[in-house]
Amino acid sequence: MKIAAAQLTCVPADVRANAARAADLAAEARAQGAELVVFPELALTGYELDALAADPGLWTAADDPRLDPLRSAGIATAVNVALPTGGPRPALATVVHDADGAHVTTYAKQHLYRHEKELFRAGEDDGRFELGGIRFCLGVCYDNHFPELPGRGAADGCRVHLASSLYGTGDGIHERATVYPGIAREHGMYVVLANHVGPAGPWTGCGRSAVWAPGGALLAEADDRTASVVTASVATAAV
Repeated sequence: MKIAAAQLTCVPADVRANAARAADLAAEARAQGAELVVFPELALTGYELDALAADPGLWTAADDPRLDPLRSAGIATAVNVALPTGGPRPALATVVHDADGAHVTTYAKQHLYRHEKELFRAGEDDGRFELGGIRFCLGVCYDNHFPELPGRGAADGCRVHLASSLYGTGDGIHERATVYPGIAREHGMYVVLANHVGPAGPWTGCGRSAVWAPGGALLAEADDRTASVVTASVATAAV
């Protein structure tokens, strides 16, 4: 199976505009033969925490019609959003739909980073799903700094770990280049990282969305300045 990692520069606090941008990247991934595309953290709003706190209209459920451009792209998608929870705080969650637009699973970020704790409700359950005979697990940015999370996925038979993230220029460059190949080495999984590129709230995304093989070898990597997708093939089992 071929999987894509997407990177984009978000329009701040504009769900419809970002859904359209993401749908264009999903179409590009599909044209390259990918069956699944992963997007960065808070891909439909940008990392705009003040706006998300002020306007619950920016929160996006799995069945929100603003997701229709992505659900109709003809490719499975994993997109991270501020997800309504029925309470005063949304979850910072990755919503997965299959190529027919059906909701597959939702994973809410468990390890909230600093000021995220003031806005979001932390998740409690791990995310898993299966597509094309391959089992996947999910993490969101800071989650991936806690090895036990992907470790539980590997122990549960997951072959691929999907990470929707925001790493900026500066320290983020080093973190991006060490955390994710480290997961691949330690847990023997493919790791797919989708990162922001360009302005992202208070940061500047450093791009370089990528895919690593079990063992940590880099299979594909985007540049540090262009909205784009990169793809790589993953095997259903160790060879």
